[in-house]
Order: sequence, then structure tokens, then C-alpha cells
Amino acid sequence: MARRGENIYKRKDGRWEGRYKCGFSSDGKAKYRSVYAHTYHEIRDKLQKLKSTAVNFVSSGKTTVRELAEEWLRAVRLKVKTSTYTCYSMKFVKHILPVFSGIFYEKLTVESIHEFIENKLKERLSVKYVRDIIIVFKSMAKYVSRIHGYANPLENVILPKSEKNEMKLLSKSEQEKLCKFVFYKPDNTKIGVLLSYYAGLRIGEVCGLKWCDIDLNKGILKVERTVQRIYENSSTRLIIDKPKSRSSVREIPLPKFLIEILRKFKADDSAYVLSGTDKLTEPRTMQYRFKALLKKANLPSINYHSLRHMFATNCIELGFDVKTLSEILGHATVETTLNRYVHSSMDRKTACMNLLRT
Repeated sequence: MARRGENIYKRKDGRWEGRYKCGFSSDGKAKYRSVYAHTYHEIRDKLQKLKSTAVNFVSSGKTTVRELAEEWLRAVRLKVKTSTYTCYSMKFVKHILPVFSGIFYEKLTVESIHEFIENKLKERLSVKYVRDIIIVFKSMAKYVSRIHGYANPLENVILPKSEKNEMKLLSKSEQEKLCKFVFYKPDNTKIGVLLSYYAGLRIGEVCGLKWCDIDLNKGILKVERTVQRIYENSSTRLIIDKPKSRSSVREIPLPKFLIEILRKFKADDSAYVLSGTDKLTEPRTMQYRFKALLKKANLPSINYHSLRHMFATNCIELGFDVKTLSEILGHATVETTLNRYVHSSMDRKTACMNLLRT
């Protein structure tokens, strides 16, 4: 069934017709072409391919930011994950379009974008989030320049300077206390914590992990899916998707002591590890449970993702080579591992300095 806005119609002769924009006339009006197929799904696929193909025509200058944003989102939807697309869409709907929607694209200026950035910072949005908004806007501008021949008004826009916020980690003594608490009377939630602390799994990967993903005989864990809540149509919904990137799909050898603990909790292959049933545990719930666990253990409150950072830092201190660690974490490059996930403490710096000899 055709949806509103798709420009798809069923003709009297039984065929389906789809219309797509192919340029502008001399008076600034959009020009359209039609394609035909015998089924709705065929015509929809044809239109998607046509809309994602570069059409090198010169715009009349009468196109608004909203029109070009909608076109870019349709094109980018074909090549990114659902969660990525909804993130892009939300930033346009919530932040960019309320300000620039009806403005003709050629009227955009560097000054107007800088004013937009200043206003968003005054709204007390974080510098990182404002940078993310502008980066999405810049991606759209590159597409518009390539497809429609517009000058890129965002090319010289300066992003607000971000200050690197160091991830809050537990000290060595606090980590020992956490491990002691988790090993004592382990349950499904504690199993999830152990998998992040000793195998570097992300919270979404832990939530999506099923027992069929763990080969206890070979001692290998496969990361093949992730769970996350995405923003869509002014609300949110939970999705099960592929991991963050291609390199995030990976196999991780598990330490022997962890395999023995997992054996005691083994459930049906179709069951999720965190619940022991076919019921899904969402990341937000796991985050709440982790906060409660820290409180019971009388430990400082930290983000669940800190477990992954502590895993990386501890592995480097134990002598892991960076390439191996990077693959275990599912990073595309070792630079990501070193720059974002490996943290140094004053004790570590002192130990390294004491290696020097006269």
C-alpha cells in the first residue's frame, strides 16, 4: 500500500506509477519524471534507487532547506543503520529545521550558522552535542553541493571547541571491591557486568547476547547483535540491530574462570543471557541495575560504559598488544583504542618513570 508523500499511485490499467524530481524549469518550478512497474514493491525499489542516484542539475535557487534536508535523509537512509538514520533525522527535526526550514538554501550564510551555534550553546546544550548537530548539517551540505551544484555554505563554519571529558573510572582498590561483590552470589545482571569488565562488551551488546552466541566448549563468544532505544516520530522504540560497525561483529576468546561461571547459568540457546529467557533486557534497565549494584557495593556511581574503558586500560597494563586489544573491543583502528579507551593513572605514570635507570 502506497504511503502519503511517496509519490506512488496505482493506475487504472493496473500498473503502478512513481514520480521523482529531476530538476527545475526556467521559472523555478520543479520538474518530475515517471517510472512504471507491475507491483508496489517494484515501483518503490525503482524510486529509491533513482532518488539515491546523483542528479547533476543546477538548482534554480528556489529550494528550501527543508526540501533538501528531506531529500538527503531519503538518500542516506539507504546506506546507514536504522539507529544512525533516526539520529540524523532527530537532529534535523528537533534543532535544524525549526530555525532554517523555510529559508532558501542559497541564503544560508556562515554567519547565520555561527549564530545558530551560539544560540544552541545558550540553551545549555553540551558542546559535543552541538558539534554533532553541525556535523550532520555539514554532511547534508556536502551532498547538496555534489548533487545540486550549490556552493557549500557550511564549508567554512567553525565547530565549537570541545573539551575532552575524561571517563570516570574506579580506582584499582575500588575495582577489586567491585569484582569481589560481583563474584559473590552471581546472578544474570552480575554476569552482564563480568562480560563487560572482562571481555569489553558494550551495554547494547550485552543486552542482545544470547546463549547460542557463547560456545562454552571452545570458550568463544560471538558478538552479532546490539540492542538500543531509538528516537522516532516524537517517541522512542527498542530495536535489535547489527553491532555498531563491521569491525564490531567479532569473536572474543573468554578467560577460563569466566567460562566456568557461565556454565552454571547456561540456559536454552534462544534465551538472552541477561534474563535466562526469551525476554529482552533493554540497555536503560541494565544501566539502572548497574547503578543499584554499585550502591549496594558502596562504590562511587559510574557509567556502565566505564567497564569497557577499565577493561581496555587493564589489558594494556597486563601487556596486551594494541592490535589484539583493538580487535577484541571491535574497533576499526588502533588509534580509537589508544586515544579513547586507554587511561593512565598517576600510579601507572610513576611505575613507568621508575623504569628509568641512570
